[in-house]
Amino acid sequence: MSLESMIKDMTKAGKEASRELRKVSRAGKDAALRLTAEKLMQREKAILQENEKDLALAKEQGMSSALLDRLALDAKTLQSMAEALGEVAALPDPVGEVTGMWKRPNGLQVGRVRIPLGVIGFIYESRPNVTVDAASLCLKAGNAVILKGGSEAIRSNLILGQILGEALKETGLPAAAIQVIPTTEREATRILLQQEQEVDVIIPRGGEGLIRFVTDHSRIPVLRHYKGVCHVYVDEFADLAMAAEICFNAKVQRPAVCNSMETMLVHERVAETFLPSMLKQFRDAGVEIRGCLKTLALMPEAKPAEPSDWPAEFLDLILAVRVVKGLDEALDHIETYSSNHTEAIVTNNYDRAQRFLEEVNSSVVLVNASTRFNDGNQLGLGAEIGINTSKLHAFGPMGLAELTTQKFIVYGSGQIRT
Repeated sequence: MSLESMIKDMTKAGKEASRELRKVSRAGKDAALRLTAEKLMQREKAILQENEKDLALAKEQGMSSALLDRLALDAKTLQSMAEALGEVAALPDPVGEVTGMWKRPNGLQVGRVRIPLGVIGFIYESRPNVTVDAASLCLKAGNAVILKGGSEAIRSNLILGQILGEALKETGLPAAAIQVIPTTEREATRILLQQEQEVDVIIPRGGEGLIRFVTDHSRIPVLRHYKGVCHVYVDEFADLAMAAEICFNAKVQRPAVCNSMETMLVHERVAETFLPSMLKQFRDAGVEIRGCLKTLALMPEAKPAEPSDWPAEFLDLILAVRVVKGLDEALDHIETYSSNHTEAIVTNNYDRAQRFLEEVNSSVVLVNASTRFNDGNQLGLGAEIGINTSKLHAFGPMGLAELTTQKFIVYGSGQIRT
């Protein structure tokens, strides 16, 4: 069978499975998720053996230690994956939720109800635990999913996909509701992106290169974010001790994730008080500072910021720092360089906080809190499949509700239109 025929058969099977899932109750979906959790624990040895093969090949190919860390599974990771399945099972089912109902003058009862998106193509890199995370969220929201992971994790993804399929069959759900594309060929991704008749939406998760490749080649709507250029603005009315804690957390806790701070903006009236100790704290933590001229005056050993640093997603212990004249200049900077991911202001001035919330156009905007909170679990969604910065049809972390759409339902009693 050709690669194209295989992908087309998978998408057609996914389409049929998505139709079957419309009839599945919450209890049925939750049973499949809980059984998958049990099977992960039962098959721990086999999963880790396949993952070790992926790791060995990745090491031979010179993969960086950071990427190897993302690829690696161990007993603790599998336990976390199993617990996450239980948490998704415990979440309310969004499918069938009536979000509104109203009566028209002619007596028609009009409402809106949540329904699954249908078939989701999920394209991702490195982390095999994402296979289970994405599959569980798609299933709980009533969607079939076709998973295309990176070549570096092919063996891990295939065994996880096999376990997910077994759980579906044993609980009476269609096995094609969760499918892993069993090839490392990049052409498979191109072919999947052309199947607009069967696949309803594509969700890519990975580096900017992957996202742009998917966006450039897809005939199917794509929910995406290219990168996370996240800002924290320290206002003149900030509690500077609080600001220091927030900024340090936003940069240093996990610098390689998309919601870490990449640029720190500081009001000029507090710069001389705030920056020397803050920059020393960053330096002691191994953070490389790339600063504007005013920043360099306070920290001469910092590197001068280049124009390319302001829109950069470093994903590392590197931070761009700029001293601004005030809120207006901070807002202008964010408008120019933000990727619409996450921005925060530290201030005790209510009016400035409200203005920041109103004028900043990112998916999550925070007052007096770290950018690291742009996460579905942290925001109370229970879990997320990714963060969408393209605004349609969802904006920000995508939990179960964001993996559905809404249709209108109408109850009549014989009305006709005149």
